[in-house]
Amino acid sequence: AYDIGLHGVVYQVNKWDPKQFDRDKKLADADYVGPTCQYCHMRGGHHNVQRFGTVYTSMGMSMADRGAPIWKEKRDRWASVCDDCHSPRFAKENLQALDESVKDAGLKYRETFKVAEDLLKDGV
Repeated sequence: AYDIGLHGVVYQVNKWDPKQFDRDKKLADADYVGPTCQYCHMRGGHHNVQRFGTVYTSMGMSMADRGAPIWKEKRDRWASVCDDCHSPRFAKENLQALDESVKDAGLKYRETFKVAEDLLKDGV
């Protein structure tokens, strides 16, 4: 998702330009043209990459109620990273879009496995 999104494209186009991504600077001191994976997922020097992760759909959780209290802290932390460069409305709208995408993808995922299961039962 990162590579095909705006941030990833900016990175891919500029990653070899030392003026845009000066790798000699510590991440906290860097003034990159766009965020790298590390900027968002290792913010503040944390090495727990999932701390700022947005992916919480594993183990059959794609239909989880993202408004449930268990997700509030993770969502607020994620939105705070976006707020470094974007408005709070930006993070809220993108979280909502992410929720809808994950819900749609979960439905398609289950539909696909049902088709595969039916084909297997039919001997295909």
